[in-house]
Amino acid sequence: MRIIPAIDIIEGKAVRLSQGDYSKKIVYNTDPLEVAKEFEGVGLQNLHLVDLDGAKAGEIINWKVLEKIASKTSLKVDFGGGVKTNDAVKIAFECGAQQITGGSIAVKDRITFESWISSFGSDKIILGADAKDEKIAVQGWTESTDEWVVDFIQSYKDKGVEYVICTDISKDGMLEGPSTELYKRIMDQVEGVKLIASGGVSSIEDLERLADMNMDGAIVGKAIYEGRIPITELARFQ
Repeated sequence: MRIIPAIDIIEGKAVRLSQGDYSKKIVYNTDPLEVAKEFEGVGLQNLHLVDLDGAKAGEIINWKVLEKIASKTSLKVDFGGGVKTNDAVKIAFECGAQQITGGSIAVKDRITFESWISSFGSDKIILGADAKDEKIAVQGWTESTDEWVVDFIQSYKDKGVEYVICTDISKDGMLEGPSTELYKRIMDQVEGVKLIASGGVSSIEDLERLADMNMDGAIVGKAIYEGRIPITELARFQ
């Protein structure tokens, strides 16, 4: 299972939110590159970079942070937040992203998101499935829908999606453990999906449980920043 540390960006700084609430922001480092280099330094190979300003604005805002991290580390960056248009996808890739994650766009404009899968390849486009009470939420988690997360993922698996990041919003930033039951249901019902867990990871034991479930990856954020998981222990999962 791949360990994918997360850096969330607001105003160019590395921050964390709780349950997607922008009013519950903690700034962990004013220099995200410094954080990325720490991850690289212990042998981690991947990075989940989210432009929270972009998610709110509906367009990429912090592209310079992406460009700096991609050019000054060897980390494979998947980038999300504000990726809504073909031009935004091109900007993200030109700035060094290896993959881009689309969440709200996949709900609100399926034709465009499906065109990205066919144009750039299923290895480059990640489906972001953010769930609140097991239903899809969009717009930086500020808006709920009536679409069940399992049905949503299956509909895109049928269109060629390989990689899915599933975040249970109720777990995100709470350090109370990941949604293993939800992930098990998804993997049981959506054959062949490469599922990446996001939200709630608080310990090495959480990661071991996810690895035993044959998850493709696990995104770890607040547990690192709060010192719950020493980053030196993460490389053994690679």
